[in-house]
Amino acid sequence: MNWTSLASIEQIDDIINKSFIQPQIIFKHSTRCSISSVVKNRLDKNELPEKTDFYYLDLIAHRNISNQIAETFKVAHESPQILLIKKGECIYDESHSGIYMEEIINQLAAAN
Repeated sequence: MNWTSLASIEQIDDIINKSFIQPQIIFKHSTRCSISSVVKNRLDKNELPEKTDFYYLDLIAHRNISNQIAETFKVAHESPQILLIKKGECIYDESHSGIYMEEIINQLAAAN
């Protein structure tokens, strides 16, 4: 899987703008959490759905961005966490062991 690194707060506005063209996925990952590592490995074993951008946020290195994401999209902070952004809004989020590529794909299909 090719992730786009999410390393600046300004990228949140880019994600919002791009979400009006195609869905955007944010994966909030804690490099200190074994559950987060398991989930990331599970996601890495899958191919990316077409017409969707995937962003990787190392929330240990960028806690301020994680906090801004929670505020901007009105979701409680969790780790690991997946957010599906469409038309400027978070239309799906999941955390911990509930994160599966199959469900992300189902949510993308439902959003179209």
